[in-house]
Amino acid sequence: MTNTDAFDAPLTLDPDAVLLLIDVQQGFDDQDFFGPRDNPQADQRMADLIAAWQATGRPVVTVQHTSPAGPLAEGTPGHGLKGFVAGITPDLHITKTVNSAFYGTPDLHAWLQERGARQVVVTGIITNVCCETTARMAGNLGYDAIFPTDAMHSFDMTGPDGTTVPAAELARATATTLHAMRFAKVVTTETVLEAAKR
Repeated sequence: MTNTDAFDAPLTLDPDAVLLLIDVQQGFDDQDFFGPRDNPQADQRMADLIAAWQATGRPVVTVQHTSPAGPLAEGTPGHGLKGFVAGITPDLHITKTVNSAFYGTPDLHAWLQERGARQVVVTGIITNVCCETTARMAGNLGYDAIFPTDAMHSFDMTGPDGTTVPAAELARATATTLHAMRFAKVVTTETVLEAAKR
């Protein structure tokens, strides 16, 4: 765990804080496959962060997931990034087949180390899957992970007992765990945008 004081202090952003846009892909709009989601404002919040990062010259990393089948399979329209992400030129583009952006190609950890970057802002899809996994790993690797929960979204999921848990509850559980166990600083997009201006 990281120093508690860092999580309780007001958010400050490094000049080279890295914005991670994880799996912002068209296939996640397939509600027939993924089911109901939370946070309909997530795409706009991510777009707001992209604009702030471009305005301040901070680095942006895009991450793209490839599944063996389904809406995110390579060669399908759903595999493609959503328009507001596909239209930017990232400092690094990572492809992956597992949950964590740290297990992709090129190597995110090596790239961050080479730059001397210590701070990552995690956004994207799915809150409690790839976003949470990436934030946990970032924290374990010693990075200052920032987690604006309104710049990502989840889907309803069914557990082993057959109970379906709403997406908003899953997202809340993720935020609680990351905060309580000090994996990441859980904030709002507005908090990040304000810090980006300073």
